[in-house]
This record gives sequence, C-alpha cells and structure tokens, in this order.
Amino acid sequence: MDKKLKIVIITGMSGAGKTVAIQSFEDMGYFTVDNMPPNLIEKFVELLNTPDSKIDKLAMVVDMRSRVFFDHLRGIITELTDLPNIDFKLLFLDANDLELVARYKETRRSHPLAIDGRVLDGINLEREILTDLKNLSEVVIDTSDLTPRNLRAQIIQKFSTQTTSTFRVEIMSFGFKYGLPLDADLVFDVRFLPNPYYLPELRNLNGTDKSVYDYVMEHPKSESFYQNLKTMLTPILPDYQKEGKSVLTIAFGCTGGQHRSVAFAERLAKEFTQNWHVNISHRDKDRRKETVNRS
Repeated sequence: MDKKLKIVIITGMSGAGKTVAIQSFEDMGYFTVDNMPPNLIEKFVELLNTPDSKIDKLAMVVDMRSRVFFDHLRGIITELTDLPNIDFKLLFLDANDLELVARYKETRRSHPLAIDGRVLDGINLEREILTDLKNLSEVVIDTSDLTPRNLRAQIIQKFSTQTTSTFRVEIMSFGFKYGLPLDADLVFDVRFLPNPYYLPELRNLNGTDKSVYDYVMEHPKSESFYQNLKTMLTPILPDYQKEGKSVLTIAFGCTGGQHRSVAFAERLAKEFTQNWHVNISHRDKDRRKETVNRS
C-alpha cells in the first residue's frame, strides 16, 4: 500500500499559539510553512505528492495574515479531505477573549483585523469569520490556560507518529582558543587534564585516535571526572525531555579542541547512545591541521 502524505493545516485565533504549534511540528520532522497563502496550497501539495518526493509530512499555518486569500481555504480543505492518498487534519487553536487581549497587550502588537481599532473588536470579527473553520476542525485546542510547553506536549501527543521520543542529545567538542559554542546548554572544561599536545608522537593526532584516547582516559583524574559527570547527567536527561526541550547540547572544551575534549565527547556519546538519540560533532578537531596547511 502506498504511503500517504500527511498534511496538517494549523489555523485559529491570532495570538492563540500558532508559532509554538508550527515549531512543534518542525521538531516532529514535518516540513513546515508559516503564513501559507491558501490559493497556493493545492499547487504546493501537488509538487510534494509525487513518487520521488522525500517529504511525507507537511504542516502549514494559514491565518488571517493572508486574509485576502482566506476565502479559498474552505474549498481547499474539502479537496484535501477527499483525496485518497492524503492523510489530512485541520488543527484549530483557540483561546478566550480575556487571554487573547492580555497576550496582545503584552506583545504590544496590533490585531490583524483591528489595525486602526480596539484589539477586542478585531478578536470578535476574527472569531465570527473563523466559526465555520472551527466546526470543521478534527482537533481543537484551547490554549487559554496552557503554557507553550503544555501546548507543545499536547500537539506531540495528538500528532506524533513516532514510537520513540523526538528528544536528542548533541555532544560536541571545541577549543576554548576559538571561542565558546553559542548553542551549548552544558559546557565542561577538561583543560585541567594532561595535554597530549606536548607529546610529539600525539601532537598531530586527535581524540578519535586510540593512542590519544587512551592517554587521556588512563589518567586517574579523567576516570574520576567522567564517572562523576555520568552520575550527574544520567538522571537529569529525562527531566530535560519532560521540560519540553527537543535538543540538549553538551559541549566539552579543551585548549585547541583536538585531544582531550574530543576524547571525552567520544566516550560520553558512546555511553548515551545506548538509551538516547545522540549526535556527535567535533567543531575544532582539524582546525590546527587546516591552519598549518594554509601557512
């Protein structure tokens, strides 16, 4: 049986959480489009719904920002629902008037339907226009009392097709001399350990080489540090996952990012791969070699 193209259209009240929603779908592996003009949906779906397309999940936000085309949406929804090779769902996000007004006041933005008037007037007009779409929606989520984390959790629960978690751990090495990684959540400095750079036979190797790895890990301080680190990290990873993070980046740094940090990143990645989705990268592992070759 041919695999169906999964399509979710996200719509609803302005300020009800569509930005959080589209980000949640992106984290679940959906191809996402924000502020999709309704009159382009049919052609876009046609391009994706081909045998050679590598995209099998699509999520689109369609809202009042595209109001000049919004009247087309009802007919498009009917067409998508009737297509046999499309698994289509309409997600409607709502919130009560009091909460929507408070959110607009907090962000100091104008409502798209009340640029020259009161926010509440725009909300009332939008609610009237969207009543029909809300009635058509298979999934309606009221975000009045939801935090972004709670909304994300509900969307993942209702739409995730994966049996495993979307949470992943990024483990990286870097050299302090080249600057801290901006995207790191946890940074560990291993410069207190003996540096293989000062051994001529190890200088031009890196922490992925067995001789360097063994030199770093055989030091008593290395083993003590690693065991304490593992004891600290193992119980808190599930808490990061429950908190709603999709990616946790753990970074190890040494002077040049070639020896000690690489070895520790390799060891922790091998350990955590047993229970988690792990990616490993070495930002500066070959930086010194490239510099020497250019000179």
